[in-house]
Amino acid sequence: MSTEIREHKIEFETPQFLHGLFANEPRHLRYLEDALGVSAVTREGWMLLKGSEQGVEAAKRAFIDLEEARRSGGVISERDFRMAVDVAVELGETGVAQMSKTRLLGERGKKSIVPKTPQQVKYIQAIQTSDVVFGMGPAGTGKTYLAMAMAISMLLEKKVSRIILTRPAVEAGEALGFLPGDMQEKVAPYLRPLFDAMKDMLPPDMEKRFMEDGTIEIAPLAYMRGRTLSNAFVILDEAQNTTSEQMFMLLTRIGEGSHCIVTGDDSQVDLKKGIQSGLAEAHKALKDVEGVQFVRFHSSDVVRHPVVARIIKAYNSYRGGKKEESSNSHQQN
Repeated sequence: MSTEIREHKIEFETPQFLHGLFANEPRHLRYLEDALGVSAVTREGWMLLKGSEQGVEAAKRAFIDLEEARRSGGVISERDFRMAVDVAVELGETGVAQMSKTRLLGERGKKSIVPKTPQQVKYIQAIQTSDVVFGMGPAGTGKTYLAMAMAISMLLEKKVSRIILTRPAVEAGEALGFLPGDMQEKVAPYLRPLFDAMKDMLPPDMEKRFMEDGTIEIAPLAYMRGRTLSNAFVILDEAQNTTSEQMFMLLTRIGEGSHCIVTGDDSQVDLKKGIQSGLAEAHKALKDVEGVQFVRFHSSDVVRHPVVARIIKAYNSYRGGKKEESSNSHQQN
């Protein structure tokens, strides 16, 4: 049985606009051709797609998505192009155009923050609609960075009056008193990702003022006991290293008008053997609780260098194989 070959021509006003849809690099079209089984030929301001009906339709969806993103002011990167193709293949609901329309901050000369994957869009939407959100998954997926962006957005919009940043200081055993400096200096090394994000998002004078007047507060998790955190945006980072008691303690500190974002990678637990991760317990206990959402990130959501996603995927595959091998060996014994 022969498969009918279909052709479809897409025309744009200028060659420059068309080239911008694939990041001005014709070699990127190879990704679309390999993924969809089509050929894509460009001449002047038009493109000819040729292949199966299913492949051509998917390619059309990808270019419609990219065109909408470009016309809304977005600049298409290689990652955006690949994402549009992947979303078109999977018939996903969230494309590059919707990502480019979801913008945070960008005031006073700072660059707008735009989600890079459909899951990041879902994460932002969850924070906007729920009081407690857990962002779970590997490093580099934007869990902490986007939580900080949402915190600063809500602060500047006066939806909260302060931001509280915390994480368990496992390496210091939460016994920080012996470390030199004031509390901020003691805890700063453990909250470096949040500080780096904050510097990207706030002008230096505003950052300094917020830190000095307590609008942005940093504190080790152990110091949260006994407090009521009202009208605040609380970020608990590295939550996989909380104990069950610490997680319960923090979540029950939340007061009126507050939001709590908990981020962590449940595959990277540094607790001593036999101690249950508070993040793992929360995931089991709270998954059906109203007002609480869990957003799971995967290696495909990694927004660092492309090789990082491949490294994570390879490790997961290798470790999964080792577990299966160990299980088979145990059964044979």
